[in-house]
Amino acid sequence: MFPVALLLIGLLLTGIAYSLWHARAFTRRFPNVGELIDIGGYHMNSVHLPVGERADLPPVVFIHGASGNLLDQLHAFAPALDGRAEMLFVDRPGHGYSERGGATNDLPDGQAAAIAALMEKRGIRRAIIVGHSFGGAIAASFALHHPEKTAGLVLLAPATHPWPGGIDWYYHLTALPFVGWLFAHTLVTPLGQRRIERGTRSIFSPNPRPADYIDKTGPHLVLRPSTFLSNARDIANLHAYLTTTASRYREIAAPTVIITGDSDGIVLADIHSRGLARDIPGSQLVWIGNLGHKPDYVVTDVVVAALEKLAGQPTDLDEIKRRAEARLIARPGEVSQA
Repeated sequence: MFPVALLLIGLLLTGIAYSLWHARAFTRRFPNVGELIDIGGYHMNSVHLPVGERADLPPVVFIHGASGNLLDQLHAFAPALDGRAEMLFVDRPGHGYSERGGATNDLPDGQAAAIAALMEKRGIRRAIIVGHSFGGAIAASFALHHPEKTAGLVLLAPATHPWPGGIDWYYHLTALPFVGWLFAHTLVTPLGQRRIERGTRSIFSPNPRPADYIDKTGPHLVLRPSTFLSNARDIANLHAYLTTTASRYREIAAPTVIITGDSDGIVLADIHSRGLARDIPGSQLVWIGNLGHKPDYVVTDVVVAALEKLAGQPTDLDEIKRRAEARLIARPGEVSQA
């Protein structure tokens, strides 16, 4: 038994060393492009782009989804909105280069409060909040708990309501005490690297993933053990949180646009997006045919139009939606450039 125990310990230490070495390699490959700011006991990371000469929109804060970081939304929207608005791209607590903070950040309410504190540090009094996927739950929480800071909501393929079924097994495993730590520090990195290519393509499906998406957005950063543990806690806690919170969406007073696709294979649009349209008074649902889970990249023009509408500009959002839908149906392989 003694040699077997030594072998197991050796394998465990090898797995940990492998994971930590690759975590450093991922950090070198995707270095931090933001700035870390103390928001009261821990640091949040963000990219803050000042308003330019073409300013015609209020400040906009972007919240990324699960397994992501600020680079995802940065590369989708910074070029499209260059100079038109003050923009804040945020690494959610425990993701990208933000520190996790306390246990309150295991739930969307805590992360929304962290973003509100970061806005204050950045001098942003009020903004349109854009949330993609998991970030939609945080954006909705932000509107509930920080209405004075919410000029409007744009929710992109949001995850906001309880759903049937569960979550992937590895999130349950990672959420377990000790066992989860071992899993995150030994097997997540080698297994995850094999899934990056297929996984990033699946979130765009049936639309094409941009050829440079991986190189620009750093999805490998979530494979770092500490980040994966944060991500797993987020996802493991989400269903119970939404079960108790979704009934409060009727309290949201901010003008809201929900943009979703009928071919989203990641988040069930019939449950989440239609649920939000039902629950948030006066909200507008923009339902787009042949669109998957990435409206931020595939129909960026529609998202920009939603921001314009919330800013009070005379924008025919329905017509822009129809053009995007016609484009996707006629040329399903095309990714929009706003």
